[in-house]
Amino acid sequence: MSRSARFATVFFLVFAFATFAFAQTDAGTAAAIASAQPGYVDKAPVSLNPSQPSVLQPVTSATILDFPADADSSRAIFAAGNGASSNGPSSASNSSAVKHASQNNRGDGDRRPNLPTIDGLDTLATFSGAFMTQAGPSLGRVFNFNMIGNHPALGGTTVIPAQITTVSLRLLNPDGSLNVTVPFVFRDLFEDSPNFARTNYRSGRRIQYADAIHRAQFFNIMGDDWHTVLDPSFVNDVTFTIPRFVNVRFPDGSVKAIQAYQVGTAPDGNHFVLMLDLLFNALYVNQVVNDINAGNFTTDALSSTLFPNTFLFSINNQGQPAGCCVLGFHTFFNDPTAVPQPRWVTEFASWISPGLFGAGFEDVTALSHEISEAFANPFVNNATASWQFPGVPPTAKVCQANLEEGDPIEVLNNATIPLTLRERKEVFTYHPQIIPLLQWFEMGAKSNAIDGAFSFPDETTLPHSALPCPQ
Repeated sequence: MSRSARFATVFFLVFAFATFAFAQTDAGTAAAIASAQPGYVDKAPVSLNPSQPSVLQPVTSATILDFPADADSSRAIFAAGNGASSNGPSSASNSSAVKHASQNNRGDGDRRPNLPTIDGLDTLATFSGAFMTQAGPSLGRVFNFNMIGNHPALGGTTVIPAQITTVSLRLLNPDGSLNVTVPFVFRDLFEDSPNFARTNYRSGRRIQYADAIHRAQFFNIMGDDWHTVLDPSFVNDVTFTIPRFVNVRFPDGSVKAIQAYQVGTAPDGNHFVLMLDLLFNALYVNQVVNDINAGNFTTDALSSTLFPNTFLFSINNQGQPAGCCVLGFHTFFNDPTAVPQPRWVTEFASWISPGLFGAGFEDVTALSHEISEAFANPFVNNATASWQFPGVPPTAKVCQANLEEGDPIEVLNNATIPLTLRERKEVFTYHPQIIPLLQWFEMGAKSNAIDGAFSFPDETTLPHSALPCPQ
């Protein structure tokens, strides 16, 4: 997808959200966040470049972050050409971080190898396909795609390592003393969620959530035993220290002190944090690079950095609040100088305490959204005809033209489905996001997915395919 198309999407999501009056005390943020609409961004791939310095931990009040050039909102930091480079791992092409986990390299019975299928890439297993747009200005145009796993028609199971780094937060006062700690206490709940635990769906019994989505859209062409399975492991646990203010350099050369975070208390008693996206981006990129260097994140995996109730806000080019709240994104890191080129597919997602947002956004909504999108668009370059968000007035500004399978439904009044899972004696009702299927993006009158559906697991959420964007 082109940068301009991606940024048009981000613009819509930002200004659909309620903005915050950051002059208020932190105790008032709960009321403000209750009126916000959660969302996501499309983060451009990150090239590992030793000649470009990254912001290293710890970040202090003296740290200077650059506002993206020619941008109205700091949210543009996630687009191509803004902060999309970092110190890379030394000798990346020879590093152990690039090696695949040996247990996933060989097919064994119904086990398919988790090996790259694109010549010149060192990454996880992917399969390719294509579809023709069936309506609108792009009628007859063919779009190619790559998705995670081995081809559905081959059948068998592909096991993808799911490497997880968890992050706790230490929030500082302006004088550098400790304000509050926000620990990551959601490990068991994440691990026991439908993203990794198995339950029954129309597309299969005792399977994971992303596998169920994958199978639903290829149900009529897949081998019956076709699965793409995530094997979770917690590889790192880190703590970020967040100053109360950071310095931001704006395009006119001025440097202003900007509040780096707001903290409040969710209805369940857990803290939630609103963090400046410029600061978060620097911390996230640096942490992923650290995990690559340490061998915690490998190229054959879907690697996640998980946060506790951490949502990103933006500022405009005057330093004023300009939208909230980003809950997650997916992308990949690569070394463009190496052959084969290593690609680490990564994602950020936050736990969401109940009562903070509407539309059913809580617990693992963000993680289910990002995993499903990474499955369908691991290299963030699967394009589609330009489509409208359901129920949103049709203007070009609010259209997208990519295969981000979670995005269309996130604007609906009820975007999630409750799934109750039992782990030993513990019972918990999760809220993964309902996902539009590939067939929705084809803009056809009929769907060749399971049951002729356009969304899953709730097949009634999208009764018809996407409407083309007006020209």
